[in-house]
Amino acid sequence: MKIKKVFYRPRQFWLAIRAPTPTPGQIAAAQELLNPSQMSLFTQMQASEQAHSLQVMKTLQEQGETHPDLMIAALLHDVGKIRYPLRLWERVLIVLGGKLVPKLAQMWGNGIPRGWRRPFAVAAQHPFWGAELALEAGTPPLAASLIRRHQDILPMRHPNTLEDRLLSALKMADSQH
Repeated sequence: MKIKKVFYRPRQFWLAIRAPTPTPGQIAAAQELLNPSQMSLFTQMQASEQAHSLQVMKTLQEQGETHPDLMIAALLHDVGKIRYPLRLWERVLIVLGGKLVPKLAQMWGNGIPRGWRRPFAVAAQHPFWGAELALEAGTPPLAASLIRRHQDILPMRHPNTLEDRLLSALKMADSQH
């Protein structure tokens, strides 16, 4: 498992550099699940984030997940980043800050997304912004909650509620991409 973690971020970086634009078929799959307002949010995401979200959804489907709110959350879990789109170097800064000075990076994430602290604020706050945007777009409350909580640390125990089970599945699929 530790070896996987060592290669996760470099792999994620490489995929972000060469992330393909989603194909018309992939966009059509998203359109089948999202209402027009949600789809408008999805299309505002960077191409690499759209591709990532589509991969998360595909992974969930391959695992037999079918809950509609989970599929919506998979497609929109990073939509809060449209408020302050991140450049590649900012993504690198987030990862380095989180590894080298995690407590400071967490503190910087609580601030206003401005200046050199901007990427940390986006990383920390995009789940909340995404949930707000999703609710405004007519997203069901459960899907919006999954979006808001997709970076939460879950207890090690077995999920007791439907929401916790779906969140656990979302987090697992998200961590694979």
